[in-house]
Amino acid sequence: MSRQRAFTLIELLVVIAIIALLLAILMPSLQRVRKQAQAVSCMANTKQWSYCWHMYLDESDGKFPTGAGASGDWPDMLRPYYRDRGALTLCPSAKKPYSDGGKVPFGAWRWQAGGGGWTNFEDKAGADYGSYGLNEWLGDRPEDNYWKDRNQKKAGNIPLFFDCVFLDTWPSHTQGPPDLDGVVVLPNEMHLVCINRHDGIINMVFVDLNVRKVGLKELWTFNWNRNFDIHGPWTKAGGAAAQDWPQWMSNLKNY
Repeated sequence: MSRQRAFTLIELLVVIAIIALLLAILMPSLQRVRKQAQAVSCMANTKQWSYCWHMYLDESDGKFPTGAGASGDWPDMLRPYYRDRGALTLCPSAKKPYSDGGKVPFGAWRWQAGGGGWTNFEDKAGADYGSYGLNEWLGDRPEDNYWKDRNQKKAGNIPLFFDCVFLDTWPSHTQGPPDLDGVVVLPNEMHLVCINRHDGIINMVFVDLNVRKVGLKELWTFNWNRNFDIHGPWTKAGGAAAQDWPQWMSNLKNY
């Protein structure tokens, strides 16, 4: 009776080495495809948020939430429109809460009762998690800087909702980008939204409810508030030069 020849140890090691080499070659491509799929899924989420905001603004006569306290902020005010839409508050690239070891820009914020947050509203119990945020300069407040409702001539250039490190932000045209990728230094509010989550872009809903990709350097060209200088020091029109940007943003498109 003939016996089947078994692999020698050397042959097995060669096979393992070939598999390891193939994985090393394929992994970057697989990771790239995975990131692209997450960015596409995030864009789909962002479009869903534009529908949520459309419904909310229709019922509020076009006025934005006051943002005054937990009960006046967007996760509570918009809950009837997103609570049945799955994990819509989480970008697919940023699901792990910071409290559980999530890292900027791929972590998720957590807002909980007892810490100034909200919980147990309607059918929602426990902490709220998310990785999108609101332009907090949108609010039905008395201060002059705020956009109080959606009926604005510049609506297509006013950010509404987007990828964000926290649930809201108040950017200023004088605030620059983070010196290091993934490092947030408060009180610089622009750091919360200038994040390298999708290879140099974020997904954004504007006040006119259009949704599109936004380049990180483009953030300084939007009318975040009524007095935001869209030709400020971090724009081409304002004289921003290549050497002004941190190294991690040096190859990104200028605006």
